Amino acid sequence: MAISPAAPASPAALACIVLAHEDPEHVRRLVEALDPFPVFLHCDARTSEPVFRAMTHGLPDRVRVLPRIRTGWAKWENVEAEVEGYRAALAGSEASHVAVLTGSDYPLADPAEIVALLEAHREDSFIAAHPLPFAEWGRGGGIPRIRFRHWAWRKRMIRLPIPRRVPAGVVFAGGSQLKVLARRHAAAVVETVDSRPDLVRFWRRTWVADETFVPSVLSTPALTPGFADEHVPSPLWWIGWDGTARKSPPWLTTADAGALLERRTMPDLEHPHVFARKFSTALSSDLLDIVDGAFGLRQGSAGSPSSAPSVVVAP
Repeated sequence: MAISPAAPASPAALACIVLAHEDPEHVRRLVEALDPFPVFLHCDARTSEPVFRAMTHGLPDRVRVLPRIRTGWAKWENVEAEVEGYRAALAGSEASHVAVLTGSDYPLADPAEIVALLEAHREDSFIAAHPLPFAEWGRGGGIPRIRFRHWAWRKRMIRLPIPRRVPAGVVFAGGSQLKVLARRHAAAVVETVDSRPDLVRFWRRTWVADETFVPSVLSTPALTPGFADEHVPSPLWWIGWDGTARKSPPWLTTADAGALLERRTMPDLEHPHVFARKFSTALSSDLLDIVDGAFGLRQGSAGSPSSAPSVVVAP
């Protein structure tokens, strides 16, 4: 299918890429909560077939299941899955924006509020892309991620301590994989992957490439002209970091309900958090019931989408 980078003349709309690994019950609940937005679902190829079937069987027609890629912690393949999501969303929808979520995320706003926010920023992406070095990334500010070759092995970093030549003309930047891109910015990322195999080769050995590849592509004027004036550096996700040293955020429970709802409505926020993470069926179901009630999500849901039409697999 042809990809159109131009935003449609119709009202703003959102396509959602969901990158999932486990917990099919929560993934299905997330899909319901994102109704009526189209969802492009990627399930890690390492996930067992029974879990994959539970995650994808009988999903509604607005969901497309992407070809499965073997993703893993800190690996380039996470970027590959994200980019294939952009490719499918651009070809298979007329959305003005594309969001990247994980399978443990959840919305904190109803579709009307999300659409109104995007309509007010038709040409803008929502992403905090920090030029490197970035002080919050510790010693070296993230530059060693780029400067040296890396491999991930059993959630451990292996670094070849020999500096390598970096691509000329690239403005290196970093940020969260969670983001909402304007249509033409998502198209610029796909175009870069297709036209710059040298950058793909370079980033295959970059540490946690999903936190630097897209921010760097967007921050480089030669690759994404005009981006500097076409993005909002405000995160749209509330994440329950608790101040302890950890590789990923803690799971949210009902004990976090007050903090989550308070941050959703704090007057110092220029833009509301419309998503949050991270949730699980085992630990977060009661909290998700609170969220559903607070924001009017999954209204009229029978709680089981298994009777919906069969899944469609994206080419």
